[in-house]
Amino acid sequence: MRDWITATGGRQEAGYRVTFNTPDAPRVALDASAITPLAHLGVLDVEGPDAETFLQGQTSAQVSLADGDLAPLTCFCTPKGRMLANAQLLRVAPAHYRLIMHASLVASLAEHLKKFAPFYKVELRERDDLALLGLIGHEAAALAEVRFDVVPPRPWHQASNDTYQVLAHPGPRPRLLICLPADQVEVDWAWLKEHTTPVGNAVWRLHDIQAGLAWLDADQRDSYLPQMINWEALGGISFKKGCYTGQEVVARAHFRGQVKKRLFRAQLEGDSLPAPGASITDANDKPKGEVLAAELDAYGQAELLAVLSTKEDIGPLSVNGQAVKLLKLPYPIERVDPEALASS
Repeated sequence: MRDWITATGGRQEAGYRVTFNTPDAPRVALDASAITPLAHLGVLDVEGPDAETFLQGQTSAQVSLADGDLAPLTCFCTPKGRMLANAQLLRVAPAHYRLIMHASLVASLAEHLKKFAPFYKVELRERDDLALLGLIGHEAAALAEVRFDVVPPRPWHQASNDTYQVLAHPGPRPRLLICLPADQVEVDWAWLKEHTTPVGNAVWRLHDIQAGLAWLDADQRDSYLPQMINWEALGGISFKKGCYTGQEVVARAHFRGQVKKRLFRAQLEGDSLPAPGASITDANDKPKGEVLAAELDAYGQAELLAVLSTKEDIGPLSVNGQAVKLLKLPYPIERVDPEALASS
């Protein structure tokens, strides 16, 4: 785990988790403003005169849309269209782009991209010197404006200055992701703690689940087409750009309607958290999908994101003996062009 997390006073645990002695943390984030170290996320920078061209040939995003305002979702795929990582793309400066993704995928994606980097004037840097904090609550925007001297953006956009990048994410409560130098965390955390309640990053992950937003980790690498996590419904795929690795398969799955699995949001009748990858079965104990992420909500029940078959009415489902209740996603399963997000 990274040293900057100790500056928050949180306990570093396995699985990129950080916890605090905050009772009923999920409820705290519903009723008041909260702050959390986003230990499960990491940063990869792509910088150099050819950075835009280099990324354009590798990622599902239309890179020119990452203009310092819009910070689109994106993904990197194998030639067979399976995701190596999904990420958010932002522009720090001309010829300097930043990718935020699950921390367990930063090194492997960097290694993958380095195979193509020698053909471009570009540098890849794993940014262990940066930290990511999450602000949750209706006061988040006001706090960010005062502390970080930026006008907080709307979801999937950014606001930046020489020190901070502030990104807005969707969820049941307003959420801001703050990217800052790791050596600045102690000072900024102390100020934010005066106005918010520290909570573990499980709360942020719960809000991702409730937003229908899945961040793949190293165990899920090379397993899913982007559409299987509803990436095109979140504006994470540009179908208007030119070729990139895996583009042909991703486009064919979209235009021919060949996506046989989709991301679902669900709740369990119980408080036992299934591990990512746990099998979801039907009434005949036949596998119908698997868990991607799971966290306890404000009422002590397990909520999860799962990739499930869409081929038929699969009837009652369960995981580890707990009944699965499907919940409505907060967005329709429809293609959202990132070009439209840029112009809205």
